[in-house]
Amino acid sequence: MTTTSSGGGPDRTTADREIVVSRTVGAPRELVFEAFTQVRHLSRWWGPDGFTTTTRSFEFRVGGAWAFVMHGPDGTDYQEWITWTEIVPPERIAMLHGESRDDPNAFESLLTFEPAGEETRIVMRTVFPTKELRDEAVEKYHAIEGGEQTLGNLAVYVAELTRNETAGNETARNATTPKGAVG
Repeated sequence: MTTTSSGGGPDRTTADREIVVSRTVGAPRELVFEAFTQVRHLSRWWGPDGFTTTTRSFEFRVGGAWAFVMHGPDGTDYQEWITWTEIVPPERIAMLHGESRDDPNAFESLLTFEPAGEETRIVMRTVFPTKELRDEAVEKYHAIEGGEQTLGNLAVYVAELTRNETAGNETARNATTPKGAVG
């Protein structure tokens, strides 16, 4: 997988330790960012297909943490811990992600939310401590497919939010428009 640095060229210092997954989501970036930053949203879509998430604690601020359990479709529970290291609404979120607060194998992720007209392009760039840990995540845990599925679940969830908001606005407009009037 070829990755690029912020300058556009290959970042040779992390290329063999990195996974990059991206997706365009059909919603404004403020809404997509909100879906990533509020536990009431995260618990509804986070994780690959077939997984569910139970939050133990959540504090969205730099230095705050999200402790949660991902429940696999086979019944396996995965203890997870994310510490937020940078938050720039609605542009980017940086985090350290592992099994626990002091996990020596924790990896760093940077999520960017780029406006693309009425849509949002999310880029999730993950850097592992070693090439071996990256390879294990890809081969054993299917990290690339899992990342793509997770962003796919986000896209479906945000589309549902957008539909519900549009339907709610239409219902409210119809409720306030007198019968026979043109709205």
